[in-house]
Amino acid sequence: MAELIATPAVTGLPLTIGSVRLAAFDPGPVTAIAPYPGRDLSPVLRFPAPGEVIEEGARRLIWAGRGMAFLTGGPAPDLGGLAAVTDQSDGWVWVTLEGRDVPAVLARLCPLDLRAAAFPVGTSARSVLQHLSVLLIRTGPEAFQIAAYRSMAGTLLHDLSGAMKAVAARAAL
Repeated sequence: MAELIATPAVTGLPLTIGSVRLAAFDPGPVTAIAPYPGRDLSPVLRFPAPGEVIEEGARRLIWAGRGMAFLTGGPAPDLGGLAAVTDQSDGWVWVTLEGRDVPAVLARLCPLDLRAAAFPVGTSARSVLQHLSVLLIRTGPEAFQIAAYRSMAGTLLHDLSGAMKAVAARAAL
């Protein structure tokens, strides 16, 4: 039998360029929950509204698209017959982006209005960074978590580091 070796999705992190720091983030187990049509999860689980992040201790339920949420930080409750539940832990790469110039970095890559007034702490959105499909979560005034498909980890690092370099170079002028 072949011996498998776990490898990180992204290497070379943490990376600080200018005032922005990019680091790998481990959200713990990631479970996708997609309620079956007409089923009510409320007796077992509060499903997030679009853009909402629900924190329950170490666990978070993150709106991740129409009819889907990601549960991170703990095991999923028994939702037998109420929802499709799939383990996504190895399918995504998660990073944090923090620092004073994070809004400028993300503005170069993302079409969303990510100003604090339009996208407050505790908000999530599915969008694109450059051409890469991502899940964005605002975790602080100058902090985001970003999740992308694991197979696109190199592209995520390339796009973010390029924008970080451009913003830092502009600030140096």
